[in-house]
Amino acid sequence: MSFEVDDQEGFQNEGSSFEIKAIIPKVIQIWPWILGALIFCLAIAFYMTKTTVPEYQVQGKFFIKENESALAIFDNPTIMDVGNVGMQNEVIILKSKPVAYETLKKLDFDVEYYKEGTFINERLYKNSPVLIQVDWNHSQIIDGLIKMEWVSNEEFSLVFDAESYTKYLADGSKVSMSNIPEDMVYSFGEWIENDQYKFKVTKLDADSTGNVLFELKDLKSLAGAYASQLSIEEVQAGASIMNMRINAATYAIGEAYLNMLMQTYLDLELADKNLVYGNTIDFIDSQVAGVADSLSFFERQLENFRSQNKIYDLSTEGAAVYTQLSDLENQLRNEEFKRSYYTSLRNYLLSGNYEEVVVPSGIGIDDPILQALIENLMSLQVDRSRLLATQKEASPAVQEVNRKIQNANQQIQEILKNVDQNSQLLINDLKSRRTDIDKSFRNLPQTEQNLIRIERQFELNEKLYTFLMEKRAEAAITKASNKAVNKIIEPAEPMGKIKPKPLRNYATAIFIGLLFPILFVFLKEALRTKIEDAKYLERKLKVPILSIILFNRSKTNLVVLKQGKSGISEGFRSLRANLKFVLPNEDKISIMLTSTISGEGKTFCAINLASVYSLTGKKTILVGCDMRKPKIFEDFNLENNEGLSSILSGQVEDWRTVINHSEFDNLDVLLSGPTPPNPAELLFTQRFEKLIKEIKEEYDVVILDTPPVGLVSETLDLLSHVDVTLFVFRQNYSQQSFIEALNGLKTGKDIKNIYAVFNGVDGSKVTYGYGYTYGYGYGYYEDDKKKKSLLG
Repeated sequence: MSFEVDDQEGFQNEGSSFEIKAIIPKVIQIWPWILGALIFCLAIAFYMTKTTVPEYQVQGKFFIKENESALAIFDNPTIMDVGNVGMQNEVIILKSKPVAYETLKKLDFDVEYYKEGTFINERLYKNSPVLIQVDWNHSQIIDGLIKMEWVSNEEFSLVFDAESYTKYLADGSKVSMSNIPEDMVYSFGEWIENDQYKFKVTKLDADSTGNVLFELKDLKSLAGAYASQLSIEEVQAGASIMNMRINAATYAIGEAYLNMLMQTYLDLELADKNLVYGNTIDFIDSQVAGVADSLSFFERQLENFRSQNKIYDLSTEGAAVYTQLSDLENQLRNEEFKRSYYTSLRNYLLSGNYEEVVVPSGIGIDDPILQALIENLMSLQVDRSRLLATQKEASPAVQEVNRKIQNANQQIQEILKNVDQNSQLLINDLKSRRTDIDKSFRNLPQTEQNLIRIERQFELNEKLYTFLMEKRAEAAITKASNKAVNKIIEPAEPMGKIKPKPLRNYATAIFIGLLFPILFVFLKEALRTKIEDAKYLERKLKVPILSIILFNRSKTNLVVLKQGKSGISEGFRSLRANLKFVLPNEDKISIMLTSTISGEGKTFCAINLASVYSLTGKKTILVGCDMRKPKIFEDFNLENNEGLSSILSGQVEDWRTVINHSEFDNLDVLLSGPTPPNPAELLFTQRFEKLIKEIKEEYDVVILDTPPVGLVSETLDLLSHVDVTLFVFRQNYSQQSFIEALNGLKTGKDIKNIYAVFNGVDGSKVTYGYGYTYGYGYGYYEDDKKKKSLLG
């Protein structure tokens, strides 16, 4: 057996305070805690799984067309794109509360039905046993579950057992309810009305008994909730097809809402596009009404005049005058119609009523500059309306659009002033030319003059009526054939259950249940400052460990002498055997035991090492050199009146007179004696050196129990008086930093024949097989078995 330690090997794991191999056995030792943690975490996972409200995700694909003008009517190209508010704006509009509100108005989500469950209530949709119709023009009780029970097909009872409710008022405001309604009995199929609610319950289920929970929800609150749940993202970067997802209590609810949302958005888009055509039709209708009456009047007057005067055709001169007058009248009427449009447009601009503005091209007015400005104004108005769907009036974006609208309004009014002036000049010129032609007109016979007047008025109104009806038909046809440019690519379909996810919950529980106990062990080891493992001590030390001594659970320190078959006794026998390899040729040996601090068990080891040598027949003496804290006399029931201090101080001349012969064969004890004022100086004297030499000559084995090297200085001076020095470490007591203290003695002081003993080791926690390195296993002996049985 070799006890030489390779210095390089001693440093190979210098930076690590623990190793995985050392951790695994400790993790295995806490398996009951791991099992308990697993059961606890799995129980929490089970509870969370059962009490989590289910949530399902549905998804649909929606196409948003970019760069589309909402005002491209009558196939006239627009100068600028007025319908494009940008992809991001469209997404924001889709997620806005107003769009959600319009969607919910078409659904029956204002009443939520539930089936009472053990852990949570199950949401019902389209399979509720009752149907509740709510009058939202009346005050309603909302935001709290109401229990409905029935035992017949005629009557039901309402139970208001929620902690609190909210009262929804007819004006849309909400207040908290201080008085919860009392439980009442009502009849199916009749309106229930009081100050707090008004609704009608229709029974759908055939069963005469049953119950259901329901909760009333106002659309404004629902709109906010559903708008926040909606998520929209591009199918891929740069694409205008969007994935629309929403989480709902059931697949059916999510599909119904998402499909209706996409359809509502298309309806709103189509309504915005048709607004221009509707305004055009309304404006034309307002003009046609008067023209139609005039046309009917002049048609009847023409028929009566021809019938009375028997004249049907004009003369050549009369026909020429009629043609000239008709052309001028047509031009004059067109200009007057334009001025009527300009006046109407100016009034709209002054009042800020942009929704009723009619674009010039819609009624046949060809003015590209005015057309572009009006389209720009209407585009800005659309932008403003869409921004207000998600922002407030005071927001910077809305304020910027308002500024642009105001500028566009002013520009259009300036243009209208110019075109109106030009139109007035043209009207004046046409009237002047008509006056000139009237001179030729007066030369015609009176009868022909009258006929020309009537025909002229009739034809004028007929052409204007035909023109207006053509434009109205064009607008109506375009409006009827119009469709939304955006479209639904894929209707909503289930994507999967979002929560709860039992498999993930239980897997997480298992992970946490394993992690925390194991992490606790790792942290405990990482933060450990005391020596626990013999392998760790052996790896870090630069000197060999000669023996491992088990923890002493008995009341006496004389374990070897009184419990010879114990594992502790075997440990000291192993120490004695290993010392033979260290000093194989020594018949007489001297051994010093020390430690870093008090309490590591050096005195205990010294007593039992002396005992194990005495049992072999060697004449052994135990010398108590620790004169500061003497302990040996207590274990041997001796009086510490005289001892080493008495000899070294000259109070006793013959050291043999203070030797105590113990009750055990071959074992003598030299106590430390009374505590002197200068123990360090006494150990440095020639008397002590002479004493040790004389004791070595008379005894086969000399065991010195010395003070801790970490507390006193004289211990280091005693090393030269002995053959072997044993440095004692104690499990879970000695600090890991003490290892460096011993390594420093080995390397810094160049001390030879210094070895370690690991004391106070818990046999139940010794890593399997380690004890066999030193030739024995723990727990084999009868005394240990008895102690374990008593402790167990």
